Amino acid sequence: MRRLIALSLLLLLPAAAQAGAQLYEPLSDSVRAALYKSVSDSAPRRPSFSSPVEEANWLAEMSHRMEKRIPDRTTRLDFLRAVHYEASRAGLDPQLVLGLIQVESGFKKYSVSSAGARGYMQVMPFWVKLIGASDNNLFHIRTNLRYGCTILRHYLDIERGDLYRALGRYNGSLGRPEYPTLVVGAWRNGWSYPDRSRSASSRSTQPAS
Repeated sequence: MRRLIALSLLLLLPAAAQAGAQLYEPLSDSVRAALYKSVSDSAPRRPSFSSPVEEANWLAEMSHRMEKRIPDRTTRLDFLRAVHYEASRAGLDPQLVLGLIQVESGFKKYSVSSAGARGYMQVMPFWVKLIGASDNNLFHIRTNLRYGCTILRHYLDIERGDLYRALGRYNGSLGRPEYPTLVVGAWRNGWSYPDRSRSASSRSTQPAS
């Protein structure tokens, strides 16, 4: 019970207070090339939903939950479609990404942390120099989500699917439980949604019961 109360209080804190910073780590040429390819891929978009019915149901539910955070309906639906596409593309659960965004930026597009992390997913600018192009704008919705999801997928691969350690790396707090607990709590309590179409790679990010 104490843990649940503490988690509830933490989730009420300003999101920017929880935003950390991914730490620069040298990458092998092969990993760097793979990440560059991932963020720069301009292939035609493929549907991230299994059917129009799934898309309509998911958007209706998530839009309702997010109404107070992003009041404009068109902006909200565009954001949700982008989250679903970029998360699914990276093999992540879109609801996990929504939980991470809640904790990192509080759904503020132009949020900047004290460490300089930017946008919805609080991506550090060094990633643009490392794996991107000089004209990549981390305040652009799809660019920010593309980088954030690619980075989290990279950390999950490094940690062999260990979500808590991957989240710790994402926040620059590897080995400390506070941030992963906040993100998983936001995911479970605010954005959980049944989806039987999840791929094997994204199912691996599901939190333990």
